[in-house]
Amino acid sequence: MMSCKLSVARNIPLNKPSSAGSRPPRRAPGVAKPKAVDCPITLTLDEIAAARSWVLYEDEAIIVLDKPAGLSSQGGRIKAHTLDDLLWAFAKPGKARPRLIHRLDRDTSGVILTAKTKPGAAFLGEAMMAKRFRKSYLAIVAPGAPEPKGGMIDSPLRRESIGREAYMRVCAPGHPEAETARSRYRTLAANATAALVELSPDTGRMHQLRVHMASIGRPLAGDSRYGGALMLGGVAVPRLMLHAARLTFPHPLGGERKIMAPLPSDFIEMLTALALPIPEHPASDAVEQA
Repeated sequence: MMSCKLSVARNIPLNKPSSAGSRPPRRAPGVAKPKAVDCPITLTLDEIAAARSWVLYEDEAIIVLDKPAGLSSQGGRIKAHTLDDLLWAFAKPGKARPRLIHRLDRDTSGVILTAKTKPGAAFLGEAMMAKRFRKSYLAIVAPGAPEPKGGMIDSPLRRESIGREAYMRVCAPGHPEAETARSRYRTLAANATAALVELSPDTGRMHQLRVHMASIGRPLAGDSRYGGALMLGGVAVPRLMLHAARLTFPHPLGGERKIMAPLPSDFIEMLTALALPIPEHPASDAVEQA
């Protein structure tokens, strides 16, 4: 029987692509894809150090990470080292790696939750399906502030495939493929060029916040898939301007945790270029317990 050991390679780059894989089956919205890997992924020393540097909070049951933009949560058509793979950096000898509880789009940064144990993962998965998670995102939209400046977008979505790419579209409630989707938004700051908004999804459909904001004429900056501006104020938008800023959830061992992730430098630089204020963030502890 072949044994598995956590191995370290020194010459494998982060997110190295290889052959394309098959399309995964559809899952309940917002739930990370189960992935049965018995042997750890070979990681470089740099990858291990990077993964460990993203930790916002850790205890005996969970690890909460600050995912950088440009890193896929889990594998898709292009095989590369994903966040799911990099969780082997936290595995104990002979033990499984932590399990992702939810996902973020590749170009979205911010808070993402993992569980260290199967019971913890089951508890958190059930809590998320029971809508006991509260998520808050920050986004830059254009042009200018939405009208009205805050409210609820209650527009069903349906999935559409174009070639090998999947899109979400707003559709009529009576459409046979309609999925309920609700997003709350409020404008934090705005000028004639762009606005900083806070977004809170009540449901967890794929690309939900991106499609909903585009549906009211304020697509997210950098979102080429759904009509977002690629240049704003004479400055190139570096990526999808969406950041998972705060996650509140019940803890497997009791109580509630609120985890906050600071804005990354590219987001701050874009706000500065647009003359929009940088929102305040707790100066020290990124975790609140209840």
